[in-house]
Amino acid sequence: MTIAGLKKNKTYQKYASFFRLRFVMGLQYRAAALAGVVTQFMWGFLEIKVFLAFEQSSPAAFPMTFGQLAAYEWLQQAFLAFFMAWMMEPEIFECITDGNVSYELCRPVDLYHMWFARSMATRLSRGLLRCFPILTVAALLPAPYRLMPPCSLSAAVWFVITMLLGLSVTVALCMIIYMLTFFTVSSLGLRLVFSCAVEFLQGAVIPLPFFPPTLQRIMERLPFASMQNVPLLIYSGSISGAAIWRAAGLQIFWLAALILIGKNIGRYAMKKTTVQGG
Repeated sequence: MTIAGLKKNKTYQKYASFFRLRFVMGLQYRAAALAGVVTQFMWGFLEIKVFLAFEQSSPAAFPMTFGQLAAYEWLQQAFLAFFMAWMMEPEIFECITDGNVSYELCRPVDLYHMWFARSMATRLSRGLLRCFPILTVAALLPAPYRLMPPCSLSAAVWFVITMLLGLSVTVALCMIIYMLTFFTVSSLGLRLVFSCAVEFLQGAVIPLPFFPPTLQRIMERLPFASMQNVPLLIYSGSISGAAIWRAAGLQIFWLAALILIGKNIGRYAMKKTTVQGG
């Protein structure tokens, strides 16, 4: 192996270590995960009841079958930690605002890559702890609340692929917020505006198929739809065939674009950042 190859391998091992440590740490919070499971299950059931009332009152205006809608809601709750923008790490915001980021900068690693690996591990550990109980209970419920299986084997495979891509897009988007925090006195306002906007535009409040066609086409091309909207609609069969390839391609495009934007903001922030006047 060449010297360049050895250096690259050591760099990979550094970030893999950050990922592994954060992932193992996240798996230890089982009581918090249990509380989250109960909360998310009740919230998902409440949302399904609301949509059931809507479907019964205006069946012609319902753009999905109710089985597809139930699957969308249960999967959203089961994998909430993967896609919700408000689930960011307070520790990162605190270390930026109180100046402790200077210690992070002393490490022989890239700050962006380190925080990206940490964020991925945190979301994965939280999601894996909570998803299986929710999915199991939802699959055993009576109709029409039951979580239906994937519409096909290929849909199940694409669901996993696009879900991981959606998770990566979510983390890349949150990384931009972390980097923008370097230019603020408090991150609270930025986080509130960002979280509310993303939750609405990604279909977490109302699934995108319920929006008017023109607005829906616009929203589907934004990076927010590449988060939870794509994998959840693929699971239920609302996106199929060539549309899956286009949706996955758009996810890859936005992932690359958001990482590039986040890195550039981070480089600029490092040039302008001062800690205690230094």
